[in-house]
Amino acid sequence: MLDPIQRLTLECRRIFLRNHEVPVQIGAHDFEKSQAQRVIFNVELFVPYALSTPQADQLNEVVDYDFVREMIAQRIRQGHVELQETLCDDLAAQMLAHPRVQAVRLSSCKPDVYPDCEAVGVEVFRMKEWTP
Repeated sequence: MLDPIQRLTLECRRIFLRNHEVPVQIGAHDFEKSQAQRVIFNVELFVPYALSTPQADQLNEVVDYDFVREMIAQRIRQGHVELQETLCDDLAAQMLAHPRVQAVRLSSCKPDVYPDCEAVGVEVFRMKEWTP
């Protein structure tokens, strides 16, 4: 019997959005609350082949990349968020609510916080219960 991660690897298509850069009102420090910061998102959605293998080569047969971009845009429009952890948790939950999505790996990073490192960020992995 396969463990859940092996099942994802063998039975799912991985749909991804890489290095999606968006200005976000984010940060817990006072200096971060006056203007938007660059935030870079990386998202992977794991969708079972049975729910993502097109028969008629039509967009409605798969999970569209626009879904990921729109979820990020909707969350950002809700206003300032203090923590990347909150932002990632919210986005992962929204994406995992899609009926075809079995698991989500999502990260955000802020590349402009410290001059001596490339970025600071958070990554989460969430998965639905998978019954045999």
